[in-house]
Amino acid sequence: MNRTSLTLVVPALAAAALLGGCETAYYSAMESVGFAKRDILASRVRDARDSQEEAKEEITDALTEFGKVVSYDGGDLEAQYRRLAGKLEDGEEAADAVHGRIRDVEKVGDALFDEWQRELGQYSSASLRAKSEQQLRQTRARYDQMLAAMKRAESRLDPALRPLRDQVLFLKHNLNARAVAGLKGEVTNVDAEVNRLVTEVDAAIAEADRFIAGLEDGDG
Repeated sequence: MNRTSLTLVVPALAAAALLGGCETAYYSAMESVGFAKRDILASRVRDARDSQEEAKEEITDALTEFGKVVSYDGGDLEAQYRRLAGKLEDGEEAADAVHGRIRDVEKVGDALFDEWQRELGQYSSASLRAKSEQQLRQTRARYDQMLAAMKRAESRLDPALRPLRDQVLFLKHNLNARAVAGLKGEVTNVDAEVNRLVTEVDAAIAEADRFIAGLEDGDG
């Protein structure tokens, strides 16, 4: 499978599917040019993996900016606050992208496994049917493990963002040196939540890479 070709053809076919009004139309359009659901699944897992990495980086950057603000030692406090608010907004947008990407993975995953299960009944050869059924079970198990890791990472997004939202909201109405100094103790709490997010995202990325490698090696 040519990954570059998939990257180029997806936007046009996605637009066609949107006009058609359903995910099924998208799969049919992709399959008409040689891209099976497993190829679409691999592509969407990559997108979800990359979006989680981006969210991790954006939220980590917001934490770094928060640390700079509460370590205020002169300078333009308003400008520092605006940078922090901007970093938080970037993190929120990246988190929204993660939610959407994971839903996209689930849609094509459900379609792939439903189709695979139905097609088992089309075999006339019992041995081939048994082999395909075994591959289905193995692939589904790896998929479920990968998706669970993605969802664990996804579940850490809001806990990491929530305290940052609170600090930015507080600073919006209390932007002075005394108020900023009073937030120094909050850095540890925010840092702990972000570290939990980083751990789960790194684990999810590793699972995604293993799942993609299995699909590309023909193991599932």
